[in-house]
Amino acid sequence: MKNIVITGGAGYVGSVLVPKLLDLGHKITVLDLFIYGDHVLKTHPNLTLVKGDIRNIQSLTESFSGADTLIHLACISNDPSFDLNPRLGRTINLDAFLPMLELCKERNFEKVIYASSSSVYGVKEEKNVHEDMSLEPLTDYSRFKADCEKILLDFDAGFCKTIVRPATVCGFSPRQRLDLVINILTNLAFHNRKITVFGGAQLRPNIHINDMADCYINLLDAPSNVIHNQIFNAGDKNFSVEELALMVKDVIGTDVELDYSHTDDNRSYHISSDKIKSTTGFFPQKSLENAVQDLKLAFESNELKDPLINSNYFNVKKMNEINLK
Repeated sequence: MKNIVITGGAGYVGSVLVPKLLDLGHKITVLDLFIYGDHVLKTHPNLTLVKGDIRNIQSLTESFSGADTLIHLACISNDPSFDLNPRLGRTINLDAFLPMLELCKERNFEKVIYASSSSVYGVKEEKNVHEDMSLEPLTDYSRFKADCEKILLDFDAGFCKTIVRPATVCGFSPRQRLDLVINILTNLAFHNRKITVFGGAQLRPNIHINDMADCYINLLDAPSNVIHNQIFNAGDKNFSVEELALMVKDVIGTDVELDYSHTDDNRSYHISSDKIKSTTGFFPQKSLENAVQDLKLAFESNELKDPLINSNYFNVKKMNEINLK
């Protein structure tokens, strides 16, 4: 049994990961602002919720007490949310990271897993973008992810350090997001019966949310000497935007109309996840169609209220509402 701190554990991925870890018998402390509510995590004798800010040393000290492992998920997610307040984004996504690592060292942590992003690569022409390729981030969000990677790798620590570069996550979560590509397409297809495809040839790597959670569990279980100072891409196949739209249409209904529109943004993102498969044996078990099906069921059961307009499902809308400083 591990005693794990998960920053951002009430977020989109965290709210799927935490119950899985509890089922495995681990003790979990979630440090989160709970902007979207604490209802996303059910009470459990081995779960401690700390409502706090990762920039606050008192919140860190409280949540890190007795822990031996950190999974750092907390951040201002995606470029539009980050751009609302770049100073806020910097303080959370970059400045808070080193003090966190110093506390892990002070508390003799065994393992730190950092959630970076596959966007750190920028746009690559190569077919298979692997972990040894140069980083060419295009935005401050991606740049600070890359900066934190370097901080972690350079940090003189006695604990195992591992970096994950996830693809875009998709599917149903207790803390739902509907501002990610497959989730966007599914929401529009189900409720409007129409999808606008901008361009279509651009590639987008995705991963089912259950697989993303299982990836972190896989790294928790992996021997430290195997994953120490290692970086792993985590994604499924790289589909074009048009292929994703057609996939959504196949699941939601043949009556869904595809409307094609020109775009000047023809950037393609694509990654290879061969390294993590060969190193730890992890590979996705769920298909992207499964993610669409899960969302369809949530819509049909009215589990997601007002999914076209509810700010709880759209990070930019929620960040605008709360005006976090």
